[in-house]
Amino acid sequence: MRVLIVHCHNEPTSFNGAMTREAVTTLTEAGAEVRVSDLHAMGFDPVSDRRNFTTVADAGRLHQQTEEAFASANDGFAPDLQAEMDKLAWCDVLILQFPIWWLGMPALLKGWIYRVFAVGRAYGGGRWFDRGVLAGKRAMLSVTVGGPVEAYSDTGWYGRIETLLHPIHRGILGFTGFTVIEPFVVYGPGRIDETARTAWLTRYRQRLLSLETAPTVRNPEIADYDGFVRRGL
Repeated sequence: MRVLIVHCHNEPTSFNGAMTREAVTTLTEAGAEVRVSDLHAMGFDPVSDRRNFTTVADAGRLHQQTEEAFASANDGFAPDLQAEMDKLAWCDVLILQFPIWWLGMPALLKGWIYRVFAVGRAYGGGRWFDRGVLAGKRAMLSVTVGGPVEAYSDTGWYGRIETLLHPIHRGILGFTGFTVIEPFVVYGPGRIDETARTAWLTRYRQRLLSLETAPTVRNPEIADYDGFVRRGL
C-alpha cells in the first residue's frame, strides 16, 4: 500500500505533527510505502495563477480550467506542482492531516487542493464521483478541532462534524473519485492531558492499520443521476 500524507500545520510540535509522525511510523512498520508533503516545511505556494504552468493556452485571459486542461495535455505544469501531482497519482491512500480553523481547512491546504486537483489530472471529461479520475483510491481526513465533542453535535454550537466536513468529503474527494474513509477526529487536544493524548494516538494507530477496510462515507454514483448528467446539470 502506498500512502501520501499531506500535512498542514505551522508548528512541528503540534498534535497534528504527532499524528503525522505516528502515521509514518505505524504505516512503515506495517509494510506500507509512505510519502509526506509537509506544506509549511516545503514552503508550498497556495496561490493559483499562471505560475502553475509552463505552457500558455490563452495569453490574453487566464481561464484556469482551460489552462489546466492544456497543461495536462502538453506536460505544462510547473515542476513543484507536477511533483505533487505525481505523488497523488502514485498513492493508493491519501491522508489529509490538518486542524479545523474557522470551521474549515487551512488556507494553505485549500491552495494545495486548488493547484494539484487540476482538470485532466484530478477530474474532467465527465470523470467524477465513481467514474472519477482518482477512482480506486481511498482518502481520509485526519483532523483536530479546538472544542469538545459536544460542540460538534446536533445540539452543539457548530452542528455535526459530518456536516462540517461534507464539502470536503463530497465536493473534493468524492467528486474526484476517491472512496472516502470515515474521518478521524480528535477533539480539543490542547485541552487534555498527556495520558489522553496518548490514548488518541493509540486509537489513531488502530485506524491506520485498517485503512483498507475502515467504514466509508457514501458519495453519489453517477448512474443514480444519469438524467442530470444528460442535461448537463
